[in-house]
Amino acid sequence: MESHSRPLNILISLLYYFPHRTGLTIHVQSIAEELARRGHHVTVLTARYRKDLPRDEEVHNGVRVIRLWAPIRISRGMLMPAFPWAAYLLMRQADIVSIHTPMLETALVALLAKLADVNVVATHHGDLILPDKPFNRFIQGTMFLLYRYMANNAAQLIGYSQDYAENSYYLKPYLHKTTVNYPPVFMPRPRPERVAELRRQWQVDGGPIIGYAGRFVEEKRPDLAICALDVVNAAYPGKNARLVFAGEYNIPYESTWAKHQGLVAQYRDQLIFLGLLTDPQDMADFYAACDVVVLPSDTECFALAQVEAMLCGTPMVMTDIPGGRVPVQATGMGKLARRGDYQSIGQAIVEVLHNRAAYIKPREEIERVFSFKETVDCYEAIFRRFARPAR
Repeated sequence: MESHSRPLNILISLLYYFPHRTGLTIHVQSIAEELARRGHHVTVLTARYRKDLPRDEEVHNGVRVIRLWAPIRISRGMLMPAFPWAAYLLMRQADIVSIHTPMLETALVALLAKLADVNVVATHHGDLILPDKPFNRFIQGTMFLLYRYMANNAAQLIGYSQDYAENSYYLKPYLHKTTVNYPPVFMPRPRPERVAELRRQWQVDGGPIIGYAGRFVEEKRPDLAICALDVVNAAYPGKNARLVFAGEYNIPYESTWAKHQGLVAQYRDQLIFLGLLTDPQDMADFYAACDVVVLPSDTECFALAQVEAMLCGTPMVMTDIPGGRVPVQATGMGKLARRGDYQSIGQAIVEVLHNRAAYIKPREEIERVFSFKETVDCYEAIFRRFARPAR
């Protein structure tokens, strides 16, 4: 079979995989399943981060998933004692290795790949930025040193956008070997009946519904979204605006939820916490039921939630930060606010609410800008370019 059409044996390594739901895991799962659908042999090597997950190996939507015992946790990371041997054996069979950073095992993966004589392609999902504490600074420095070893030896790096790559302390030193590729985004179409039902549940006296999609963690600044209600309430007297959170809020590895309990209590009557929505259809209905979605992050590689909301017909308010501003700039479907400034965020929310029609674009236009097919085509082309020659 010719090299440009033969199925590849692709090994993907990352810490968390399905059913874990973050932008990173959804990204990897979407790519892995589409490549499997195209006829490639895709194996995911990951941690068994919950005891109720299948032991060792299973096949999910055409993708072979191997989960390793992970008894030791360090912040968001986990140690897998069997990883070196398992990874090396799988690399011996692989044509290409795809890893996803930040990841504790980055340097080890690069070393094992060198021993197995197979190339590594690394997708960078955002610089590691933890709350400013001495131990966290140690973790960040150590992770970056491990990343540098991998990046120096990798065949290719992939970044979400040129804007983020040029401002990332991880990617900027390696722009010469970085390919920009938008993340894969697919959202089902919202169900009108369910959307109407959600609006009846959440809306008060015709007031606006503001969505927030993401974890309640320090870097995403949910506190600014709550404080921005001061500005919104001035434009909509009666405090009938509602801020609806979709995502985990009591995160075990940091204390942001506990830290802001006073703020939550102060605005309790205007806040709704849905928790984590794992079904993409439920997320689509959530986005469509909101008048605007706000992401007030201090740092963001891209924020897939923005494109997901846009595909569901809902405009965005995003902070003007590298990478995070790209979806709004590329589509015009939203407004940017100053980083760390709740008044600017609130003013942007009010402007979008008052001129909402001007910020809405057809779904087909968003799909053209962020093409799922083009994203996977790019991955496939890079994997073929650096794959081990046919044996």
